[in-house]
This record gives sequence, structure tokens and C-alpha cells, in this order.
Amino acid sequence: MKKFLLYGANGYTGQLIAEMAVDYGLEPILAGRSEAKIKPIAERLGYAYKVFSLEDQQATDDALSEIELVLHAAGPFKYTAAPMMDACLRTQTHYVDITGEIDVFELGFSKDIDARKASVMILPGGGFDVVPTDCMAAFLKSQMPDATHLQLAFASVGGGVSHGTASTMVEGMGENGKIRKDGKIISVPLGHKGMTIPFWGKELFAMTIPWGDVATAYHSTGIPNIEVFTKIHPKTFKRLKWQALYNWILRTPMVRNYMKKQLKKRPAGPSDKKRSQAESLIWGKVWNEKGEEVVGRMIVPEGYTLTAITSLMICKKVLGGNAPVGFQTPSRAYGDLIMEVDGVQRALL
Repeated sequence: MKKFLLYGANGYTGQLIAEMAVDYGLEPILAGRSEAKIKPIAERLGYAYKVFSLEDQQATDDALSEIELVLHAAGPFKYTAAPMMDACLRTQTHYVDITGEIDVFELGFSKDIDARKASVMILPGGGFDVVPTDCMAAFLKSQMPDATHLQLAFASVGGGVSHGTASTMVEGMGENGKIRKDGKIISVPLGHKGMTIPFWGKELFAMTIPWGDVATAYHSTGIPNIEVFTKIHPKTFKRLKWQALYNWILRTPMVRNYMKKQLKKRPAGPSDKKRSQAESLIWGKVWNEKGEEVVGRMIVPEGYTLTAITSLMICKKVLGGNAPVGFQTPSRAYGDLIMEVDGVQRALL
């Protein structure tokens, strides 16, 4: 069994990854800040464990000193990615995470030169955020090399949201959306654009959101204009038009802390049964200056299940010696990775 460090192993997605690791011939060393949370999981699964805080640089470096790879699953990554990336650079440890946060992808990109000097790979977004959409972007670019515009969309059908995902959403309350225009990431009102999208087997209304592909799809394809959409109820979309009037309230610590307390009262994430009955739909469109377009769509497993699958697939590749150094996106490092996942279907419209 090949070993790697799984930080944030006590979270909903972290536990799912730990439970599925054996299926990939991998043995994670479970890690996190709290022994009370990590030790019972390690004992249940029969894995070794480490306890350290990312705020303790020496302890983090010591934990990584004899490790080849870290799979970082402790969000919100806006707080945790930088210290872990820096520790990986200091200890020459490969870094993979499961973020979907634009700023974290751009942080990883900013460390490209340092990563190459340290001979390590920095690959944020090894899960649902952003493997399927990143691979869709690269696939569409291969179909239209002169594409100048890219739209991507996703919809979860029948799934649920984990505490970690919901906490990241709370951190983004009251903030603007983001798109890429002429190669630059710019702020726009959240949901500044909405449209009905022909996903696989059904049409659903979706709006623009600041999803990770605004960052990664540009690095993967070079397409300078990018928008990302997600499914939302049309009535909710209409209400968002008024949100700018009270965004300042949503950004206050009082409101965000209240929302986080409410989250703790909910289940940690969707049940195994709910995940098994859910699926995720992906759609993408590129067009060029001539107005020609190519449209594709895809069905993939439910988001949390897919995150565990693709992050472990990447870990197996890294530990097998396939770890291109520097900042990477999933498609840049591993090509059409999503099509290696059982059950994925993709087609051009």
C-alpha cells in the first residue's frame, strides 16, 4: 500500500476519501487539528494518524518531512491552502487539494516557479471542483482550437451539501460573482447572468457563480472569456437582483457566525443512500470570433463521491511517479482524467 497524508480527514469528504482509499491500493495517514476527532476514525479504519495545526509551522513541516504527497481536504481553503502549500514547498512534498475557490487556484498559480524549483506539483481542485468541468473545457478546446469564449455549467440532481461546502458558501455571502473577460478575472454582481441550459436529459435554469473554472479553465485552455453557471430556481435568481442592497449585512461576522452555528445542527452531508441515487450534470459551450460553436454535455457521479474518486485517482498517479512539477490543473496534468471514471458519459450536441 502506498502512503500519503490526508489532512482534514475528520471532515465529511475527508472521511469518504479515507474509506475509499483501500479500493485504490492507497493507505492514507489521517491528519487534522483535533486528536479527539482524528483518532476514532483512524482506529476504525486501521490507519496511522498525525495531529497538528497549520498555524504551527514547525509541526506542519515535521509531519510532512517524510511524506511524498499531501491530499488537503480541510477547508475553507482561503484560510488553509497557503500554509499547507508553503509547507509542501519547504519539505518538497506534492500538494493536491479539493478546493473550488478561485483565489486558491490563483494562489497555486502564483507558486508555479517555486514549485518547479522544489520539484513538486501544486494541483488544487482534484475533486468535483474542478475535474469534470476542467476536463470538459479542455475537451471543447480540442474540438475548437480557435475558441475565444467558454461557458460551463453544472447541476447536482438529488444530492446534498456537506458542512464544509456550506461553510465555504457562508464565507462567500455578500460577495460579488466573478467571470473572466479578455484574460482577466473581474468582479460582477452575483448571478449577473441567467439562462436555461440543455443539460443531459433535462433543461434547467442556471446563473453565473464565481466557480473555480474562472481561474483553472483559462490555465488549461487559454480561452480568455469564461463564465460558469450552476442550477438555481428562477425565483431565487430574481431575488438576487436586490441582494446588492444588503450585501454589507451578509458580510458581517455576526451574520456569518450565526449561519455557521445553524449549519452545525444539520447532518454532516448527504447519506450514502442519497449519494448513490444522485448524479451531476455538466454542460459546456465554446465559440469563436466567427460565431461558430461547439456544445458538449456530460453525466458524472454525485459530487462528493466523484471528489473521493478523482482525488484518489490523482494520488495514485502521483505516488506511481506521475507528478508533473509546478502548478497544474487536472486536465493539464492528466489529460481527459474524467473519462477514466466508471459510468461517465459525454457527448457533443
